Amino acid sequence: MKKLLILAVLAALVAAYFVFDLGEYLTLEGIKALAADLGAFQRENALAVIAGFFIAYVVVTGASLPGAALMTLAAGALFGLVGGTVLVSFASTIGATLAFLSSRYVLRDSIEARFGERLKAINAGVERDGAFYLFTLRMIPAVPFFVVNLVMGLTRIRTLTYMWVSQLGMLLGTIVYVNAGTQLAQIDSLSGIASPTVIGSFVLLGIAPWFAKLIIGALKRRKVYAGFTRPKKFDRNLVVIGAGSAGLVSAYIAAQVKASVTLVEAKEMGGDCLNTGCVPSKAIIKSAKVAAMMRHADRYGLEAVTPKVPFKAVMARVLNTIKAIEPHDSVERYTDLGVDVVKGYATIIDPWTVEIALNNGGTQLLTTRSIIIASGAEPVVPPIPGMADSGYLTSETMWDAFAQMDAAPARVVILGGGPIGCELSQALARLGSQITQVEMADAVLGREDADVSALARAVLEADGVSVLTGHKAVRIEGRVLIAESGGAEVPVPFDALIVAVGRKARLTGFGLEAIGVDTAKTVTTDEFLATKFPNIFAAGDVAGPYQFTHTASHQAWYASVNALFGTFRKFKADYRVIPAVTFLDPEVARVGLNEREAAEQGIAVEVTRYDLDDLDRAIAESETRGFVKVLTPAGGKDTVLGATIVGAHAGELLAEYVLAMKHGIGLNKILGTIHAYPTMAEANKFAAGNWKRANKPEKLLKWVERYHAWRRG
Repeated sequence: MKKLLILAVLAALVAAYFVFDLGEYLTLEGIKALAADLGAFQRENALAVIAGFFIAYVVVTGASLPGAALMTLAAGALFGLVGGTVLVSFASTIGATLAFLSSRYVLRDSIEARFGERLKAINAGVERDGAFYLFTLRMIPAVPFFVVNLVMGLTRIRTLTYMWVSQLGMLLGTIVYVNAGTQLAQIDSLSGIASPTVIGSFVLLGIAPWFAKLIIGALKRRKVYAGFTRPKKFDRNLVVIGAGSAGLVSAYIAAQVKASVTLVEAKEMGGDCLNTGCVPSKAIIKSAKVAAMMRHADRYGLEAVTPKVPFKAVMARVLNTIKAIEPHDSVERYTDLGVDVVKGYATIIDPWTVEIALNNGGTQLLTTRSIIIASGAEPVVPPIPGMADSGYLTSETMWDAFAQMDAAPARVVILGGGPIGCELSQALARLGSQITQVEMADAVLGREDADVSALARAVLEADGVSVLTGHKAVRIEGRVLIAESGGAEVPVPFDALIVAVGRKARLTGFGLEAIGVDTAKTVTTDEFLATKFPNIFAAGDVAGPYQFTHTASHQAWYASVNALFGTFRKFKADYRVIPAVTFLDPEVARVGLNEREAAEQGIAVEVTRYDLDDLDRAIAESETRGFVKVLTPAGGKDTVLGATIVGAHAGELLAEYVLAMKHGIGLNKILGTIHAYPTMAEANKFAAGNWKRANKPEKLLKWVERYHAWRRG
């Protein structure tokens, strides 16, 4: 009701403006006549004229009516330069603030509900530099002030900040117009005031803060680099530390644009993904899935058999998979691409100098214009009493340990219920190990929606995994992990203990502390992925906020382009659409919001679901576990805010929604796209169809029904 009342008042003011032809008084001739008529009255009733003019000015600007510029002229004619300037300065600020608050109160909630994700970046920029941008806009009369009022009301800028910046920013323009108003009798048109020369001068004044920002930036850089001596010439354009996904892509881009680049890696090329993460885990998951299919061959009309699992052969296949992919990331390939690959440990000596302790002995010193830190992450090992002597394994050490085993370890405890813990639990259980998964939280895959977590737990337990949620590991005694749940201790014996509770950025050993690069849980960077030193960047797991190979590659583009060409233009890293997949069977894939996050952020959404047990291809392949769930704005708009898919090949199916979110494609267009039959991808189309049915125009359809009845006679 309050919003309706505000809208009604504004509508009444606008209506009155046109009904009573108030615009007649807000012309140059009208202002001249008003100034002449008020002459005698003003001398006898000065305070009344001032108050009336002040209120009228506030009303005109607060209701975003035309005529503020002419009223500013009138202020000069009626009250002189000083009086008119003071009067207009405060009246315009109050009116602008009222328009700002009206826009905020009436429109902001609904705008944020529809475009919340897109507005995040804008609000972040406003929070950081809002006063600066607003001041610049206020300095340029070419930008309509009422537009500034209404648009800024949709942001999160503080009202007090808006008021003082507006008053200061509009002051110079106010003085110019009020001064012109003092010569009102000699003014024939606004062209003399709003001439290209004058407007151009204001534009230059508006641009001036940007030049000031450049100067301030230069001074800040000088302060940051104080105490360091910049080389007169450089050996390299770029040095990249770390040859994982982020490092490889950074070096590749630099080489492709003909920059001189050195890539430093102490261990294996390809980083964690190739050697201890994505590649070996997916290889063992596939072997485990085949074993599970053999056990359940009766689902396909075949005789079920208990597979023999020669664990050594399985691990040999895993290692051979790594070797088959190694050439893609090899020293030879990158050398052929034009990258100088150096095997050794890099230490940043100063912002332009990197010292490399070579693996084959000796050191190499390189000067470089820019540096990219891409040192990746490592497993977190919690400080549990007895852990150090337990012989625990992590995702980095387990592959070599398993390769030495003739059979899968009989009893395995996996500590952690996230994606890595769940993937390993299912795979090793299918290969014959007795798995106990210990998770401190109340659910596995705790970042997902409750129905996803419940399904993940169900499939793990169906494969024989004992899932202990709500159990906190408190100590290890020999080959027994002691967990605590509900005040009671639960002993869990093991032959192998795998720690999978998360990963942390590799921050030490690179000289970051010595030169003062800020680190918390990750290397601290700005939106351009630069550290406190504008020529030192970070990308991948070491920079966060995501620990995905595809995100590391994505960041590497921004880091390398900004490092090499940032003098001319810099690009802000774009995190709006980040997909993620957990490779359980069935897979769990997600992009954008899920229901839990939408509720936490207060975003009203409509949830559309399509279950795979209705899909022809899923039925034919006995892969009916799972669903497609799509989030759209409440109110019937088809914009995709997020999608979660649980099912066979969910990671591949998700790509359609990633594309849709990236390029603003709605569910109507997905529904109107031909999907080959019979494919799993039809699930996306049918989900869009469910959304369409839920949002069909019932009133229109009733009229259509009557039309058809009339046509039948």
